Amino acid sequence: MSTSPTSEKKAKQSVAITGMGCMCAAGRDVSEVWESLIKVRVNCVQPPAWLFRTVLSYPVFAGPEQCITEKARDLLKVAAPDFSQESVSRTILLAVSAVTEALAQAGLNPETLRQKKVGIALGTTVGCTFHNEEYYKAWREGLSPDLEPVRYFLNGNVAAALHKILGTQGPTAVVTNACASGTDAIGLARDWIAGGQCDFAIAGGADELSRVAYNGFVSLMLSDTEPCRPFNADRQGLNLGEGAGIMVLEPLEKAEERGAGCLGWVRGYGSASDGYHPTAPHPEGRGLKNAFKTAMLDAVIDPNDIALINAHGTGTQANDVAETSALAAFFSGPETVPIVSTKGITGHTLGAAGGVEAVFTLLALRAGLTPGTVGCINPDPSFLLRPLIQGESKELHRNIGISQSLAFGGGNGVLVLEAAP
Repeated sequence: MSTSPTSEKKAKQSVAITGMGCMCAAGRDVSEVWESLIKVRVNCVQPPAWLFRTVLSYPVFAGPEQCITEKARDLLKVAAPDFSQESVSRTILLAVSAVTEALAQAGLNPETLRQKKVGIALGTTVGCTFHNEEYYKAWREGLSPDLEPVRYFLNGNVAAALHKILGTQGPTAVVTNACASGTDAIGLARDWIAGGQCDFAIAGGADELSRVAYNGFVSLMLSDTEPCRPFNADRQGLNLGEGAGIMVLEPLEKAEERGAGCLGWVRGYGSASDGYHPTAPHPEGRGLKNAFKTAMLDAVIDPNDIALINAHGTGTQANDVAETSALAAFFSGPETVPIVSTKGITGHTLGAAGGVEAVFTLLALRAGLTPGTVGCINPDPSFLLRPLIQGESKELHRNIGISQSLAFGGGNGVLVLEAAP
């Protein structure tokens, strides 16, 4: 049976967020990462030896060495008693901890989920695929290395791994659209819920730090030897990070029926490509403008409704110019809307960034307050819009915000999030 455009739009705007989870360098759960943002706790250090060894002097935002929380261990004992932490990637472990927190807040457990159709859409870029250097080196030298690294790689599908751990069934997607992956995964999951493909959706992103990715960003001359300074006049690049940011989505009426608290809604989503350069955005943010416009049309809002923009804000010269230029097409004054980046306390978590930053966006909207951009002391005077700087904060008098991501290859993703009263 077909649905009218009006009913389809209503379904999309009624996708509720009932749980959130996060783990990254800023903290092991949502409350810790928010406190780190408020208190400007910056955990940016040289790559720890337990992650990988390097002679390069580019710091990173590493998550906890033990990235499985006690609550996640408890869930694993019940849901997957044969689970072996050593058999899966760090990316999957980060995701499990964030998912455990999100499910607990949503009032859900594996037994309940197994009776429903559950969609899992997760963004990732590195996943577990960049940690097999010794195997490939041996193979290229004509040796016969053990195939365990290959089996490890083949079992690296994050969404499929979570389905197996939880014992759930439903739509499954791993989105690998570079740094926009987590944002796109939430947009995809929102459409699954609105279209009735599943009862619940677990969506967001997860990524671990990798020596190959680390060396890649250094070779592109995009990394900073100091903690990153998004939007600052003397910014020198980004710092890589790792983590997971997860949201639980479901139809609002179903959430109300089971007495679940609604944290907010995914009101809109837009995606567009600018196809300008493999590793740089269009200087005027052409693709971001199109994604932003699409998201606003999808949410049926205009710029006057927006209280906050959580920008991609990597701290690279090209990204920060492109973002502020694109946003200037929608906002008339230099300080019309607070624009912030949270990468000053998380680093650039690649495929996890969209999930982590969506969590931060909704937290700020629910608090009615946003802190400024950690690391930005003297904003670049060439920007058409002025970002909110470190030490500043701004009260938010509306409850709709934007979380946006710009990716290598020209991908751009924009989410419109609304906080529940």
